Amino acid sequence: MTATSADRARNALEALRQEIAKAVVGQDVAVTGLVVALLCRGHVLLEGVPGVAKTLLVRTLAASLELGTKRVQFTPDLMPSDVTGSLIYDNRSAEFSFQPGPVFTHLLLADEINRTPPKTQAALLEAMEERQVTIDGTPQPLPDPFLVAATQNPVEYEGTYPLPEAQLDRFLLKLDMSLPGRDAEIDILTRHTEGFDPGDLQAVGVRAVAGSVDIEAGRAAVAHTSVSREVTGYIVDICRATRDSPSLSLGVSPRGATALLAASRAWAWLMGRDYVTPDDVKAFALPTLRHRIRLRPEAAMEGVTPDSVVDTILAHVPVPR
Repeated sequence: MTATSADRARNALEALRQEIAKAVVGQDVAVTGLVVALLCRGHVLLEGVPGVAKTLLVRTLAASLELGTKRVQFTPDLMPSDVTGSLIYDNRSAEFSFQPGPVFTHLLLADEINRTPPKTQAALLEAMEERQVTIDGTPQPLPDPFLVAATQNPVEYEGTYPLPEAQLDRFLLKLDMSLPGRDAEIDILTRHTEGFDPGDLQAVGVRAVAGSVDIEAGRAAVAHTSVSREVTGYIVDICRATRDSPSLSLGVSPRGATALLAASRAWAWLMGRDYVTPDDVKAFALPTLRHRIRLRPEAAMEGVTPDSVVDTILAHVPVPR
C-alpha cells in the first residue's frame, strides 16, 4: 500500500467529523469510537438514556460512509431468526429459501440490546464474532465492513437483561453517550426551529465522504503501525493491574489487552503517526476496558465505578519513557 492511499484514507475518515456534525451535535467521542471500531473490525456498545441521538448518529455515519445500515428494536419477544434470518418455504418451487435478516448490512444499530432475552442476544453476538450466520448447516457470510452499534439503557432501568461478561467482551469499545451540555442543547433546538428533519439527512447536506475502499486502506495502514516493546508492556501492566485490584472481582482478560492494543494502533494512525505512544493507550483505556471488568458488591456500595478504577490504575502504572 502506498503512502498516498493511506493519507487519502485518513483524510477521508477525518472528514467524517465535519460531515456528521451537520446532523449530530456534541458526540465527537462516539464518532471517533465508531471509526476506530471500523478500522479494527470491532463492534461498539453505546450506553445512554433515550433521546441522545444514538440512532441518528449511526444513520448519519452510514450516509457519510456510503454504507448500508439497518436498525433492529430489541424487545422481550424478539426471536433470534428476527435478527439473523430464516428459511422460508416457497410453494411454487416446493423448496426452502433463505430470507436474510437485518444483520445482513454494513452498519447494524441494535437498539436496546439489553431489553431482549439472552437467547436473542447470543444470536447477534455469534454473528458479530463469526461474521456469518449458519442456517440449516450452511454458513451465510456477512458483508464487509460489518459493524454492530448496540445500545443499552443504564442497568438500573427496569425490564432489562444485562449482558453477561463473556458477551460484553465481544465488544471492542463501550462508549457512554451523555446528555448534551446547555450550549449544545440550545444548538439542537435551534436546528429544529429552523426546520431540521432527522429523517432527511440529504436536506442538511450530508453526503458520502468515504467508502469501503478507504476503510480497507486504513486497516492496511493500521496493520503497519508499530508498537514498541515498552508500550506493549505498558498495555499488559494496565490489564494485569485490573486483575489485582481490590475493587474488582473480574479483571481484564488477554482478549481485552489485545483490544486495547488494536484501538491504540488505530487511534495513532488517525492522528497521523505510524507508531503508538503511551498517550494513545491512555486515550482508549476507558472505552476499551470499562465493560470488561466487574466491581465487587462492597466497592459498588461505596460509590466506586469501573471508570474510577481504570483512572486509578492509569494514575499508578508507570508510564514508559
